[in-house]
Amino acid sequence: MSISEMGVRPAAPPRRTMRALRDRRDELTSRVALGDQAAVERQHRLGKRTARERLDLLLDEGSFVEIDLHRKGSTGAATDGVVAGSGTVEGRRVFVYAQDFTIAGGSLGAAHAAKIHKVLDLALDTGSPVVALNDSGGARIQEGVLALDGYGGIFRRQVEASGVIPQIAVVLGPCAGGAAYSPALADFTFMVRDTAQMYLTGPDVVRAVSGERVTHDQLGGADVHGGRSGVASFVHDDEESCFADVRYLLSLLPGNNLEPPPAAADRGPGDDLRPALADLVPVEPNQPYDMRAVIGELVDDGEFLEVHEGWAGNVVCALARIAGEVVGVVGNQPLVLAGVLDTSASQKAARFVRFCDAFGIPLVTLVDVPGFLPGTEQEHGGAIRHGAKLLYAYCEASVPRVQVILRKAYGGAYIVMDSRSIGCDLSLAWPTNEIAVMGAEAAVNVVHRKQLAAAPDPAELRAVLVAQYADELMHPYYAAERGLVDDVIDPAETRSAIARGLAMLRDKRRRPPARKHGNVPL
Repeated sequence: MSISEMGVRPAAPPRRTMRALRDRRDELTSRVALGDQAAVERQHRLGKRTARERLDLLLDEGSFVEIDLHRKGSTGAATDGVVAGSGTVEGRRVFVYAQDFTIAGGSLGAAHAAKIHKVLDLALDTGSPVVALNDSGGARIQEGVLALDGYGGIFRRQVEASGVIPQIAVVLGPCAGGAAYSPALADFTFMVRDTAQMYLTGPDVVRAVSGERVTHDQLGGADVHGGRSGVASFVHDDEESCFADVRYLLSLLPGNNLEPPPAAADRGPGDDLRPALADLVPVEPNQPYDMRAVIGELVDDGEFLEVHEGWAGNVVCALARIAGEVVGVVGNQPLVLAGVLDTSASQKAARFVRFCDAFGIPLVTLVDVPGFLPGTEQEHGGAIRHGAKLLYAYCEASVPRVQVILRKAYGGAYIVMDSRSIGCDLSLAWPTNEIAVMGAEAAVNVVHRKQLAAAPDPAELRAVLVAQYADELMHPYYAAERGLVDDVIDPAETRSAIARGLAMLRDKRRRPPARKHGNVPL
């Protein structure tokens, strides 16, 4: 006979109130957010912040909305080693994920990867920038091919999002093996000295294969990638300054390729003269000066964010504002290798030009270039191919493009630096401009070689011929008279002339040719 048949009612299960369930949820959430305190302390001893502390530095206070907080993978720990979600930076939406080194060394397994996939999908679906905070020991070995499959899913989504939403990678710890490709695919990569390292094969493998002994920093530290490989766009001494610049960068970028870059208040450029420019740039074409000082005079409040400051210093690439509008500035740097173009400078400028074009950022090109760097090392290193990258990038760009020729503009380097012939919309020149196949003295040595050899006083004849050549073919108005320069301007008027030109070009539209895609000379 059953209990019910005996007339005895079974005891009711404990009643679960909504308040009790909420308390339990809050307890679990708090426990996950606090993490393993011993692991947190280890992270701090390494001079590193936790994933959540980093998100607090990056995002507006109280704006973070986390997803998949309680998701578990092979570690058995909630979040599975990555904190993912969305927040705002100066009120504008961004999606983020931060790898948590306190859980299994931030290693990537299937659940970890799935959370990153979700963030990338949501960022693309909503047209929002994505910021990745990398601090991971790499693929979770225990999960084998599932971890590798997870990385592949990240890379595929990054490529799909390339040119559609801005992608920023911040490397704050180890980023080894296949994981290093994720920052390489981003539009901009930040690294912090002493704590961040990126490499495909670690020091132990290098020693086993080549016998070379190298430290983690020597192999793939921030200064290596900021100054030699060009993988890091920005290098910082600490996490605070790093995240301050990430926020600044985001303030200059649109949310996606269909939005205009965020504009600030117009500075009224019509009568904004900058007489200091004439003093900054020497008239003598071979005398160096700092192009960054020129950029500081041209942009709003003298503020700009230089990209790849430590790599290929003979060209300067920077994001800034002119009359409130975001612009990308490319300029030759006479302080480094006299401002010549070489393989690294061509790659650096080409990638920057393509980024600006992808996201509707107008281009301002400041030209003072004596040519391409000569030598067998450059030629054998692919100077032609790398120079063609920059040429291709400018030819392909459909954003407003303003060129300013300050002094030298010689040979093929003049063409490559956004000349009228490859599609520049507005070409301006200072009275000190020298546009020619080569310098006057070099040209005379070629054209009048036999005459100079037979002359009783070659030096005197050369001086006469150089002056004659410069007067006839290199005078300030030679290119303007032939329609290759729109105006020869007073240096003091450069900022206002650029601003007026950009305003004129603001509604520029150009239909791209019908094709799947071109074949960049990679």
